[in-house]
Formats: sequence, C-alpha cells, structure tokens
Amino acid sequence: MAQESRFDFFGFGDRLAGDGEVREKFWRTAKMAARQIPFMEEVVAAYYCAMDKDTPLRAKGTLLAALGYFVLPVDFIPDFVLGLGFTDDLAVLTAAITTVSAHITPAHRQAAREALADKG
Repeated sequence: MAQESRFDFFGFGDRLAGDGEVREKFWRTAKMAARQIPFMEEVVAAYYCAMDKDTPLRAKGTLLAALGYFVLPVDFIPDFVLGLGFTDDLAVLTAAITTVSAHITPAHRQAAREALADKG
C-alpha cells in the first residue's frame, strides 16, 4: 500500500515489535471486530493517525493506548463474547477518537478506506 510508508510509527517501519507484529495483531483484531463495530473506518483512521510521524506525541499516546486495549485479548469483556465482546473496546475507542479527532486527517481516512477495501 502506498500510504503505508507514510504511517510507519515514528520512522521505525516494521522494526517495531518484530517485523510488523503490531500491525498483524491490529489487522487480525480489526477483521474480527469489523462486523461488530459500526465505525471501523474511523478506528482504522485512528490507527493511521497514531502511526503518522506528523501526529503530536500526546495524540499518539492517547490513540496507542486505546488501540492497545483494542488488540489485547484480555480486557474487561472478552472479545469472543458474542454481541458484547467489543462493547468495552468500543467505549475506549470512541473516547480516544473523540479526544484527538482534530488530528485525524483526510489522509488518514483515505488510507483507512483503502486498507479496509484491501483487507476486506
């Protein structure tokens, strides 16, 4: 993906967490949650915002904390619980995205649309 190089987490690329482990976990969880989270495009845009070198550190921290909660298999309501599994993730993501929405740019949203079309 052409946009992927722009959003490479402070310029570390795939060297962060062992050859894309963070990206793999994010996409695996995103695919699993896509049917249960109505604003998945915004979640993926938040991912790209967090990976963007131009995003302020405070916004990155907020988004990475929320995205970390999203990809962790152990949380308040386990993700495998049908119908309820992503409700806590949804609340955390909504709060984080609302807090830093000014930093989520049209480029992040476009990258999200392209990624979801590719990964869908």
